[in-house]
Amino acid sequence: MTRLKIILTVSLFFIACISSAQSISKSMLRLPDTGENTSYTNTFGEDADYTIYPPFFLINGNGTVTDTVTGLMWQQADGGEMTIENAIIYCDTLTLGGYTDWRLPNAHEAFSILNHQYVNPSLDFTVFSPTTADYWWTSVRQANDSTKVWVTNAGGGIGNHPKSETISTGGTKRFDVRAVRDRTTPPVIPNHFTNNGDGTITDNITNLVWQKTSYHDSLTWEQALTYADSLTLAGNSDWRLPNIKELQSLNDESLISPSVNTTFFSNIAVNKYWSSTTLPNQTLKAWYLDTQFGVTTYDLKTVKHYLLCVRGNQISTSLDDVNEVKNSIIISPNPAKTSVTISSPSPSTIEFLNVQGQLLKSKCSKDAQTKFDISDFSKGVYIVIVKTGINVQVMKFIKN
Repeated sequence: MTRLKIILTVSLFFIACISSAQSISKSMLRLPDTGENTSYTNTFGEDADYTIYPPFFLINGNGTVTDTVTGLMWQQADGGEMTIENAIIYCDTLTLGGYTDWRLPNAHEAFSILNHQYVNPSLDFTVFSPTTADYWWTSVRQANDSTKVWVTNAGGGIGNHPKSETISTGGTKRFDVRAVRDRTTPPVIPNHFTNNGDGTITDNITNLVWQKTSYHDSLTWEQALTYADSLTLAGNSDWRLPNIKELQSLNDESLISPSVNTTFFSNIAVNKYWSSTTLPNQTLKAWYLDTQFGVTTYDLKTVKHYLLCVRGNQISTSLDDVNEVKNSIIISPNPAKTSVTISSPSPSTIEFLNVQGQLLKSKCSKDAQTKFDISDFSKGVYIVIVKTGINVQVMKFIKN
């Protein structure tokens, strides 16, 4: 019996205080950062100025890696170049790491593992095996043209390409396959978006809060950073220009012209929207989202494009602040047998996760030291996330 999974997204309306359904499957626990950690401007608000959920993978030693941010498990090495039809069959019949429930990733899952501090390819080779792929297949076809497929590319972008471009169909580009699997059954949430009634929209998949109405004019990249950092909306002043993964998370591949849900983002048009992420090998350029189809690409920072501001996940801080918090957090003992003590600035929210990204324990603490009983944990590696004010730190410890 086939193990292909078809997820149907039912899009209905949620307007103001009227409660209705827009159910959607949430396959990623959290949205990872881009991985960009280098500063390319003195203007505050670029990608590297914020750390939310930095990429954190565990190599399982069996040809698989676990993304502790999203909770997904990935094939460590590409499965090779092939047609989209063969890529689907390949994933559906793959046995790897003792698992048989592999599948082709959707567009947002595939984009989540790209690391935008690297280029050609935009992958962390300390995690994934070296590859010569130009593109990687996803399971998503272009909304109005089934001959085109959404693919991520080695340069760090995502776009819709004719399936005939791959070498196996006589094309000149190498389209590889990389399989993914769910470690747990993804929950179905009733509403993708919530209109907060105060000029903001909450994305219930990523927990990010978005400016409902984009700025009325186009700006250069530096101007966009400054506008976002100075924005006060709905009683909040911690708005920022989204990084390219956050911006791309708004894209709906079932929509075109524009490719963002206009029921909630009513003034979104077919435009190009700046992200805070710089192209690391061409630092005069930055990434943007084109809402005709949802392609991510880049342009000179001096060119004027539109913007949509974001806030959320209670973490938006400069890299220096993050390092200060990081140095003040201690897990002791590590390794541990029956209990661990977390020393951290107070107040803090402390979360314990297993390597599959499942939340095991969570506690809000007002103390400088918080003791946790881990006697019921199995031996192995665990993740600790400490949130202090607007800062976050991800660490790991070993249970003996």
